[in-house]
Amino acid sequence: MQQGEFKASIGKLLAYSKSYVPLIITAVVLAIAGSIFTIIGPSKLQEITDYITEGLTGSIDMEAVSRVGILLAFLYGLSLLFSFIQGFIMTTVTQKVSRSLRTNLSRKINKLPLRYFDSTSYGDVLSRITNDVDTIGQTMNQSVGMLVSSGTMLLGSLVMMFYTNVWMTLTALAATLVGFFLMSAIMKKSQAYFFRQQTNLGAMNGHIEEIYAGHDVVKVYNAQEMAKSKFNEINENLYESSWKSQFYSGLMMPLMMFIGNFGYVAVCIVGGALALNGHITFGVIVAFMIYVRLFTQPLSQIAQVMTSMQSTAAASKRVFEFLEEEELADENHKTERLKDVKGEVEFRNVNFGYVPDKPIIRDFSARALPGQKIAIVGPTGAGKTTIVNLLMRFYEVNGGEIRIDGIPIHQLPRENVHELFCMVLQDTWLFEGTIKENIVFNKLGVTDDDVEKVCKAVGIDHFIRTLPHGYDTVLNEQVNLSAGQKQLITIARALIEDAPLLILDEATSSVDTRTELLIQEAMDRLMAGRTSFVIAHRLSTIKNADMILVMKDGDIIESGNHEELLAAGGFYADLYNSQFEEAETA
Repeated sequence: MQQGEFKASIGKLLAYSKSYVPLIITAVVLAIAGSIFTIIGPSKLQEITDYITEGLTGSIDMEAVSRVGILLAFLYGLSLLFSFIQGFIMTTVTQKVSRSLRTNLSRKINKLPLRYFDSTSYGDVLSRITNDVDTIGQTMNQSVGMLVSSGTMLLGSLVMMFYTNVWMTLTALAATLVGFFLMSAIMKKSQAYFFRQQTNLGAMNGHIEEIYAGHDVVKVYNAQEMAKSKFNEINENLYESSWKSQFYSGLMMPLMMFIGNFGYVAVCIVGGALALNGHITFGVIVAFMIYVRLFTQPLSQIAQVMTSMQSTAAASKRVFEFLEEEELADENHKTERLKDVKGEVEFRNVNFGYVPDKPIIRDFSARALPGQKIAIVGPTGAGKTTIVNLLMRFYEVNGGEIRIDGIPIHQLPRENVHELFCMVLQDTWLFEGTIKENIVFNKLGVTDDDVEKVCKAVGIDHFIRTLPHGYDTVLNEQVNLSAGQKQLITIARALIEDAPLLILDEATSSVDTRTELLIQEAMDRLMAGRTSFVIAHRLSTIKNADMILVMKDGDIIESGNHEELLAAGGFYADLYNSQFEEAETA
C-alpha cells in the first residue's frame, strides 16, 4: 500500500464516521484536558522537591507541601475521570461504526450482481465483514484516544521542558529526533506488508470455506494432499506478509524505548552538570526527568498507534473497495408491478453471454402459455440454467427481451419479478432453524395445516413426524438429513410459496426413482394452472410436459411434446434413446 492509498483509506473511514463527529470531538477534548492535567503534575513535583530541599537546611513547610500535594492529587484524579469518560465515548462510537459497517456490507451483498460473486470467493467476502471490520473497530477504540493524548503529551511536555530549561530540552530533542526519522522509514516499509496480510487472510478464509464445504468430495477423491498443498501455499504467503509487517512494526516500540532511555540518560548528565554549577535546583532535575518520560512515552505510543493504523488502513481499503463495487441499477423509478399474473412467458430473440464477447445464448425465442409445463433439456453447457437465471433477472440480457403477460421484465422492479417465482435448485440450502421455519421461509400467513398438507404432497410428512420434535425439530449438526430429504424440504418450501410461476432446476436429482415418481405425481397436481419451467437430465421425468425445448450451444434446435420429438427422430430422440439403452444395459 502506497502512502497515498494509506491516506485515502483512513480518509474514507473518517468520512464514514462523520455522523459521530460531535462525540469524537468530545472524546478528543477530554483526552487533551486529561493530558494537560498530567503535564502540570511534574511542575508541582518540582515545588515539593524544592520545599523538601530547602527544609534539609532548615524547617520543611509541611503546609505548603500538603497544599501542593492535594492539588496534585486533584489534577491526577481529574485526568483519570476524563480518561474514563473519553474511553466510554470512544467505545460507544467504535462499536456503532462497526455495527454500521457490517449493516452496510450486508445490504451491499444484496445489491451486488451475481456477476461479482462469480469471481470472488464467499470466504473473502466473509473476511471483509468479520476480520476487516473487527480490525477497524479495535483500532478506532484503542488508537484515537491514545493518538490524541500522546500528541497532547508530546507538545505539552515540550512546552514545559522549554519553560523549565532550554539546554536540557535541546539535549532531549537531539536524542529523540533520530527516532522520528527511523519510525517514518519503518512505517513506509511496512505498509505494503499490512495490506498483503489482510488480502492473504481473505484468501485463507476463502480456501478453508471451500474445502470444508466440500469436505466429502475432498475425501472421496483423496485430494487431501492437494488441499493441504494449496493451504500451505496460502499459509506461507500469510506467514511471510504477517511476519514482515509485524517485524517492521515491532521495531518501533524497542527503538522508541531505546531513544527514550538514551534521552533520559543524556538529560540526567546535563542536568547534573548544571546543578553542580548552580544554574538549576535539584527540583528542576526531578521535574525534567519526569518530563522526559512524558515526552518519550508518547513517541512509543504513537509508534504503536501507527502500527495499528496501517492494519486499519489495509482493512479499510478492503471494506470500502467492497462498498464501492458497482451495484445493480437503481429501480426506484419503476412503479409498474405485475399482479394477478396469468403466467404467459415469452422469450424474444434473447442474446446473452457472461463475458460480452463470448455469447452463450444466441437469438433464443420461445413462448409458454399460462399453466403450461415447459421442460428444458440438452447437454451440459447448453444454456439451460442460464435461461432460468435470465428469466429471474439474476442477469440482464445483452439483447432481445423477456416478457411476462406481455410486459418486458426489465420494466418491472427485480423484487416484483422474484416474487412471481418459486424455485427449487439442484443444490439445496437450509438454514439453522426448525423444519417448519425452513419450509415457511419469509412467507406470511402460513398455518400449520398448510405446512403439513404440502409435506404430505411431497411425501416427507411421515419422516418429519419420526423426528424427536416433529416439525419443530431444529436443523443443526445433530440432525442428519440425507440429500434427498433436504431436497424434499426445499420442494415443500417452493410449493408453500404458491407463486404463479415455478422453476425446477434438476429438483429431483437427489432422490431415488420411487420417491421421484411420487414427487412427480404430487407436483403435477399442485402445478395445475401454474406455468412451470423444468430443467431435467432424466428425460423420463418430463414426458408429460406440454412443451419440451431442446437446447444445444445456446440455441433451441427442437421443440414439441415428448411424442412429437420422438417421432421426429432428431437430437431429443437420440438423447432419450441413449438413456433408455443405458437403463436397459444396467
